Amino acid sequence: MSTAVLDNASPAASGTSLRALGARLWVIAVWTTVVFFVINLFGIIAAVVTSSFATRWLRSWLPQGWTTKWYASAWAEFQLTDVLIVTFQAVGAVVLLSGLLGVPAAYALARREFPGKKLLMLLFLLPLLVPPMTFGIPLATVLYQTGLGGTLWGVILANLVPTVPFVILVMIPFIEQIDPRIEAAARVFGAGTLRLFVTVLLPLLLPGVLAALLLVLVRTIAMFELTFLTAGPESQTLVVALYYAVFAAGVRAVQSIDAMAVVYMVTTLVWLVIALRFVNPTQMVTRSKRQAH
Repeated sequence: MSTAVLDNASPAASGTSLRALGARLWVIAVWTTVVFFVINLFGIIAAVVTSSFATRWLRSWLPQGWTTKWYASAWAEFQLTDVLIVTFQAVGAVVLLSGLLGVPAAYALARREFPGKKLLMLLFLLPLLVPPMTFGIPLATVLYQTGLGGTLWGVILANLVPTVPFVILVMIPFIEQIDPRIEAAARVFGAGTLRLFVTVLLPLLLPGVLAALLLVLVRTIAMFELTFLTAGPESQTLVVALYYAVFAAGVRAVQSIDAMAVVYMVTTLVWLVIALRFVNPTQMVTRSKRQAH
C-alpha cells in the first residue's frame, strides 16, 4: 500500500521539482540580462568620460595622459553657455505650460461625459504613439510659415504637442481616484470653481502633478526630433547642439565631442536630482490614494 502511495506521489513531486527548476532558471535568466545591460551601460559611460579627459587614447586600457582642456575647448567652440541657457528656458517653459494646460484639461475629461470623448482621447494618444518625425515635419512647416520656426517659442510650442497630452493621460487616473463628494461638499460651503481647484483639488492632485511634470522634464531634455526641426542658430538645446557637434562639417577631436556629451549627461542628472529633491516616485501613487480616501 505504501509503495502505491509513493508511486502516485512521484509524478506530482516530479512536476513540482520541474516547476521550481524552471522558476530558478527564469530568475537566473532575468538577472543575467539585467546585469549584462547594466555592465554595458556603465561601460559606455565610463568610456565616454575617460575619453573626455584623455590626451591620447589608442589601443590601450587607459589613456596615455589626462587633461581637462577638452572641456574648455568644447565650451568655447560650441558656445555651451548660451546653449545651456536656452535649454533651461525651453525645458522650464514646457514643464510649466504643460502643467497649466494639461491638469485642467485632464480634470474636464475625468469629470465630464460628452459625445466624442473616446475619439478625443484617441487623438491625445497619437502624438505619444506616432514617431515625432512623422508629425514634426508638417508641424515645423506651419511654425516657419507663421514666423515661429527657428525661435525659442517655436521650440517650446513644438515640444508641447506631445507633453500636454502626456500630462492629461497621466493625470486622469489621479483625478478619478478623488471622490466627487469632496467637491460637492466644498461647493455647499460656498467654494467657487477657482477656489475649489486651488484649495481642495490641487493639494490632493499634487503627487500626480509632480509625477507628470517630472516625466515631462526628462522627456523634454531628451527630445531631439521636434527640437531639431524647429530650432534655429540661437534656439538650440543641448541635445541638438551635441548632434551638430558630431555631424557638422569640419574635423573635431573625439575628446572634445565626448566632453560635450559628458556636459549633457551631467546637465540631465542635475535636473533629475533637483526634481527628485521634491518628488519621491515610489510614494506618489500610494500618497495620492491615501489622500483621495
